[in-house]
Amino acid sequence: MKILLPVDGTELSLHETRFALRLVREGLRASFVLANVQEPASFYEIVTAQNPGLIESAAQEAGEDLIAPSARLLAEAGVPFETAVITGDPAHAMLDLIELHGCDMVVMGSRALGPIRRMLEGGSTSRRLLDDAPVPVLLVKPPAPVDD
Repeated sequence: MKILLPVDGTELSLHETRFALRLVREGLRASFVLANVQEPASFYEIVTAQNPGLIESAAQEAGEDLIAPSARLLAEAGVPFETAVITGDPAHAMLDLIELHGCDMVVMGSRALGPIRRMLEGGSTSRRLLDDAPVPVLLVKPPAPVDD
């Protein structure tokens, strides 16, 4: 089974990676596509760039840096994975990656958006994937806050 695992280098995405590894330890035979979606360059950046290739290179490098912590966890566990850095709308980009890599499932986190933000952003990425993905989407809840 090939699983798309979108990550952004945060502690929350490491939590999702650990959850995915737990599935493997419990017996799921899987490989992963660690993916990071970068925002497209702004119009200003495109117009003022001396070398448009530098913008693309910077986005690729930033995405690889954000993927690195999750990649280390998978590598240390001996779990096969490949990486993908893509630019664009996160939901559309992930739908493209599902098709491009032949993914059978998506494992991703969910963050709660308030009603105004949800309306402004057109819904959360996880909600849009739940609605539009041709494969199952498993949402990983954030860890419970630790009380001191």
